[in-house]
Amino acid sequence: MLKNNGKKTAVCVSTAAVLCLLMLLVAVRHRGAQVRAESTGPEDTRSLPGAEGGEASAQGGGQKGFSAYFGKLSRGRRAAEKPTARSSGYAGDTAPPPAEDIRPDDLFIAVKTTKKFHQSRLNLLLDTWISRSKQQTYIFTDGEDEELKMKIGSHAINTNCSAAHSRQALSCKMAVEYDKFIELGKKWFCHVDDDNYVNVRALLKQLSQYQHTQDVYIGKPSLDRPIEATERLGDNKMKPVNFWFATGGAGFCVSRGLALKMSPWASGGHFMNTAEKIRLPDDCTVGYIIESVLGVSLIRSNLFHSHLENLQQVSRSEIHKQITLSYGMFENKSNIINLKGAFPVEEDPSRFKSVHCLVYPDTPWCPPQVAL
Repeated sequence: MLKNNGKKTAVCVSTAAVLCLLMLLVAVRHRGAQVRAESTGPEDTRSLPGAEGGEASAQGGGQKGFSAYFGKLSRGRRAAEKPTARSSGYAGDTAPPPAEDIRPDDLFIAVKTTKKFHQSRLNLLLDTWISRSKQQTYIFTDGEDEELKMKIGSHAINTNCSAAHSRQALSCKMAVEYDKFIELGKKWFCHVDDDNYVNVRALLKQLSQYQHTQDVYIGKPSLDRPIEATERLGDNKMKPVNFWFATGGAGFCVSRGLALKMSPWASGGHFMNTAEKIRLPDDCTVGYIIESVLGVSLIRSNLFHSHLENLQQVSRSEIHKQITLSYGMFENKSNIINLKGAFPVEEDPSRFKSVHCLVYPDTPWCPPQVAL
């Protein structure tokens, strides 16, 4: 009897002990769940990596899962702190909003030429891009031409400079261009040569990204390194200088704010004197004044093009975005835009007519199929 009672007592004690252990285990797990909930917040733990794989997965990859989770939270927070396309003014790959509204009348486009090229080069420009921008364009040449005056009026300017292609003659014309720009009070001074096609729409879009009161000098260098020159200081003293410059063969633009700062070295006869100090041509002298003297850096743009580069690399789909295009000879080969356009090469060797019909398909002399 006593033996049976002893067995019953032992069973009861064992059962009670098991129940206590189970209750303790449940309490521990419940407390652990509360701690995790307080640590991670109200997020659903099923979003954690490995949470659906049971205890083994949680034990083996739990640390990695939490690291990845908090990493995800950090990335999400950084993304939330970034300005959205709406708040920043950007939409995908579209250009930023303009810094200033630029109108065509704000432009001063100077075309440098010489009288012997009036027929072979200048007439082509007058028939194409200048026909759309007569009020903004001024032609600087070295001889009187009544026919040219009939076409463009007072915008044809005889500089009375030498017709030679020397650095002195080139600098003489640039000096007249600069003084005319200052006189007219325009916002932007842009210089091109008589073998450049200017897409004024693209030019306006580019310049609208800057304030004309800022120091802006934009174009494309023709060299892959700064040019090295010697500055003559007087009393037989010289010092080496090096600076970037935008080639006039591709064209360049200078804001009015910066052009006014150039005045002590560029206005009146000062430009010629400055050019003689370094004995370099006009475009180099502009770069010297801006970069070396005033300390303003050239803004490089791949939208300006000269005949010194491989023009066939400009794709047809990108032509409407370019600011200037050119043509010429390179290594005894014709260097032109590779464009199967409105006219055959024999009729349009520079491809400027075809480019113009691509940019302005409503031009009366463009073939009908181009406008379609």
